[in-house]
Amino acid sequence: MRNLKTFIEDFGWPRIIIFFFLIFLFIMAPFVRVRLDASISDVLNRFGQNAIMVLAMVPMIQSGCGLNFGLALGIVSGLLGATLSLQFQLHGILGFLGAIALAAPFALVLGWFYAKLLNKVKGEEMTIAMYVGFSFIMFMCIMWLILPYNNPTMVWGYAGKGLRTTITVEGYWLKILNNFLAIRIGQFFVFPTGLLLFVGLFAFLMWLFLRSKTGTAMTAVGSNPDFARASGVDVDKMRTISIIISTFLGAVGIIVYEQSFGFIQLYTAPSPMVFPAVAAILIGGASINKASMVNVLVGTILFQGLLTMTPSVINSLLRTDMSEVIRIIVSNGMILYALTRKIKVSK
Repeated sequence: MRNLKTFIEDFGWPRIIIFFFLIFLFIMAPFVRVRLDASISDVLNRFGQNAIMVLAMVPMIQSGCGLNFGLALGIVSGLLGATLSLQFQLHGILGFLGAIALAAPFALVLGWFYAKLLNKVKGEEMTIAMYVGFSFIMFMCIMWLILPYNNPTMVWGYAGKGLRTTITVEGYWLKILNNFLAIRIGQFFVFPTGLLLFVGLFAFLMWLFLRSKTGTAMTAVGSNPDFARASGVDVDKMRTISIIISTFLGAVGIIVYEQSFGFIQLYTAPSPMVFPAVAAILIGGASINKASMVNVLVGTILFQGLLTMTPSVINSLLRTDMSEVIRIIVSNGMILYALTRKIKVSK
């Protein structure tokens, strides 16, 4: 009984309630003629699509910089790498890895400037990060129109310049991870082995990094910066490293998302991708100064599971298509809960 009580206290009632509600949706699915195999496959796919962007929250949280509301800088870096990969006509695994390699310099430079700014505004990082992220998205709305891309599959057909709002990666590196060692059972279930292995690799590397000398120093900075400074740790340097890593992971995350989703979405498309990542890690049990791989995995699967299953089950019950409305309600509701929890914790 004591072990059960300890488990509930550690895991938290909100996550337990969400978990059992998700299980209830899976149980209800066959009774309302929603294919369970297709639903599980969809949840696994969405988990793999979004997990690395949620993972990008961990370094900044651990270093005391708070939740990375400026994740848009990393996402835009990834979009630059992806569009350059298509511009250079890179295909297959070379195109996917090339997109990451081309995104890396942008992520490193933007992450460095981002870190310099946040080191000047200690205590207000999350507020400033939000303004920086959304301002940079608006700036890139101009740049996508004037950058000298000329790949016919990317630019507006009638003008021959300026990138389209949505660009397909079909014929380049569509589902390059999803199809690697994929396990297909029946017509509707596909286990995206390559995608989940890639996510697992990055989660493992982050786990190893947090246990390295630098990772331990970074965690010390987040836990008690005065103690870390007295111990000879360069606080600003650790914060800078964490912000650069977070920005790079954001770039990798959006490229992973694009290869699975099938499209590169530009202009204001990155705006709504930040809050779900923030909400997922908070729902997973992270606080504004401590996060772990378990928080990433649990939060992503709960968030994406509800976002996938709720519209399907309710649509079948009501026998009408309200999927987008329900998805927005569920997504915004979980984001609101996560942000409310963040505000309470910060107080």
